[in-house]
Amino acid sequence: MDIDFSLVLVVLVAISGAIWAVDALFFAGRRKARAETIKDPQLQQEAVREPGVVEYARSFFPVLFIVLLLRSFVVEPFQIPSGSMKPTLEVGDFILVNKFTYGLRLPVLGTKLVDINEPQRGEVMVFFPPHDNRYFIKRIVGMPGDTVFYQDGRLTINGDQVPLTELDQIRIDTAAGPQRGILFDEQLGEFDHQVQVVDSQRRRGGRTEWVVPPGHYFMMGDNRDNSADSRVWGAVPEENIVGRAFAIWMHKEPGWNLPTFSRNRRIH
Repeated sequence: MDIDFSLVLVVLVAISGAIWAVDALFFAGRRKARAETIKDPQLQQEAVREPGVVEYARSFFPVLFIVLLLRSFVVEPFQIPSGSMKPTLEVGDFILVNKFTYGLRLPVLGTKLVDINEPQRGEVMVFFPPHDNRYFIKRIVGMPGDTVFYQDGRLTINGDQVPLTELDQIRIDTAAGPQRGILFDEQLGEFDHQVQVVDSQRRRGGRTEWVVPPGHYFMMGDNRDNSADSRVWGAVPEENIVGRAFAIWMHKEPGWNLPTFSRNRRIH
């Protein structure tokens, strides 16, 4: 079961803040007044002492509140669970996501409070897909109103083929087993990055052209033939945006392996 940490933080902040506030408004004064009627100093300290639950709430509320603000409006960490963004992102990468690049949004609800920047073609974005309430990460390929065409490993946007430069022959792990692949350098908008495609006649078939609706973004994985993305579940509405992925800060292989920092880099 996936845990919504933003929701958990909101609930913890609300509970700890409510306990602290109720005690300050209704009970702290009574304890102080009762303590003033006691002459023994030690008994006075006992009478004015906060209950344990209030002490914990007062201690944890500021910390939880700051963490909530940072995760909601500044930066949030994520871990990459699949290989759909290879070679840019590997399984086990821990990334940082800028939460204010595309505007400030309320935690949990996602309602935009302030507009800042619009998503740009080629950026790597975290979002909720139309069919799922889990976080996904893909690259922005199509902007609102674009016509996106993808066939035989080549991407065409509004009639213009996206520049590709072949770099190397590689092996790609797919659901059908390992297959020969090609590593390309792709120039998408202002972003120069690598993508990989299967060099096989068994490449994904089916629909090849899409028109991006207004207020939506067409997302694709850099592992082009091994990614469930907008080609499967459609364009992503603007209100489902979470933030822009901008850096890998740690990597950990599955199992009992220690984390490493060898993949630390900016995400392009």
